[in-house]
Amino acid sequence: MHILQTIIVALIALLHVYILVLEMVFWTKPLGLRAFGQRLEQAQASAVLAANQGLYNGFLAAGLVFGLLYPEPMAALHIQSFFLACILIAGLYGGLTASRKIIAIQAVPAAIALALLWLF
Repeated sequence: MHILQTIIVALIALLHVYILVLEMVFWTKPLGLRAFGQRLEQAQASAVLAANQGLYNGFLAAGLVFGLLYPEPMAALHIQSFFLACILIAGLYGGLTASRKIIAIQAVPAAIALALLWLF
């Protein structure tokens, strides 16, 4: 089960790197406009805020990678759990305040990964 846990946590880290790129690089480009369902004018007005959000997503990804690479297993479990809990809470908040699809994209995978980490 350890391999599956590692793969899922790594995939969630990659997802947050992808979100970082969307929010920091492509926010006002066609890819970002489609991904977030915005018009160019809206995106241009909120680009600085989006870049800030992207940076936070990068920190979440970095935390997960740090947890995956940490040499002491119990500490690694706690590090991964902390960052997954942060993602879960942020995903629930985003889903309730911005777009329901954030729950499916961020909160549900984080909850599944947390369950896998602690059940096995």
